[in-house]
Amino acid sequence: MSQDPTARDARLVAEMEADVGVEHVADVYAEAFLGAAESAGQTETLLAELDSLVTDVLDRFPKLEEVLASARISHAEKVGLLDRTLGSHASAVLLNFLKVVSRHGRLDCLRAVHHQAHELYDRMRGRVRVQLTTAAPVDAGLVARITQNLRAVLDGEPVVQQITDPDLIGGIVVRVGDTVYDGSIATQLENTRQQMIDRSAHEIQTRRDRFRNPAGD
Repeated sequence: MSQDPTARDARLVAEMEADVGVEHVADVYAEAFLGAAESAGQTETLLAELDSLVTDVLDRFPKLEEVLASARISHAEKVGLLDRTLGSHASAVLLNFLKVVSRHGRLDCLRAVHHQAHELYDRMRGRVRVQLTTAAPVDAGLVARITQNLRAVLDGEPVVQQITDPDLIGGIVVRVGDTVYDGSIATQLENTRQQMIDRSAHEIQTRRDRFRNPAGD
């Protein structure tokens, strides 16, 4: 049975609005977290602790993440759970921050807060995240040259993340935020193929026009 287009569009709009809402909430809490970390003089340490919360706790124990995000679990129950699971491991700054987020019912945004905290910290330090994708691993010398070239054109210090994707066939793809600088052979081949298709279509249309409108008519 086909889906009602109106209902589908309404659902997509709702999802987009929800995403925007989560991003805004994450910005607010990420800024608060960094403010507390800066005041404590432990920004790098607390960011690493937030990283560990995501990778060592939320990733490994998805049921715990579900409970913390659930609107059916009371704030008091979540505070008790945080104390039992993180009390002997987490710093007072992080634990208190999590309790504040819980009090406002937004522990469902922890991953978004984690992401935004790094985004904000990079901006504070003048860093620009760069994703470098290559068909095969590249040596440090090439990465250094690419970083140097990016440093000359970016408004900040490039922080390069390397990714290997054999499907590229060859070449590199550099992503900076929403901008992609694509130099892969695969993309060049696809562009060439599309140009050939477009050229052939143009030639066919030209011949049709000549056939329909012979000279001298």
